[in-house]
Amino acid sequence: MGKIKLPNTPEPKGHYSPAVVHNGLIFVSGQLPRNAVTGEVETGAIEAQTELALRNVEQILLEAGSDLNHVLQMIIYVSEMELWDKVNETYASVLGEHKPARAIVPVNDLHFGTKIEIQAIAAVKE
Repeated sequence: MGKIKLPNTPEPKGHYSPAVVHNGLIFVSGQLPRNAVTGEVETGAIEAQTELALRNVEQILLEAGSDLNHVLQMIIYVSEMELWDKVNETYASVLGEHKPARAIVPVNDLHFGTKIEIQAIAAVKE
């Protein structure tokens, strides 16, 4: 079992790894719309938050030997279901034709005042 951490990024503040690789699968911890290097949090439009959270997932996958086209499942936590159409549009523009299994989970509040968190499971590229 291997743990993945992006270079030049701070250690997570909680007791977790950004991702774990096991038996050809990559389990990516929930990613907030937060700049991985500076730690600055995006709290603006949901489209910007969604794209940044997805790009954070993507960077971890690249570090682990995969990419967004190898995502098997995503779980999206969103603070308001009214945001779903905008989240879905941004999600579709980033993932293109690839359509992994997906769940959306409405939640009340997310850390740092963000409106979205995205978790993923992907296959390592062969």
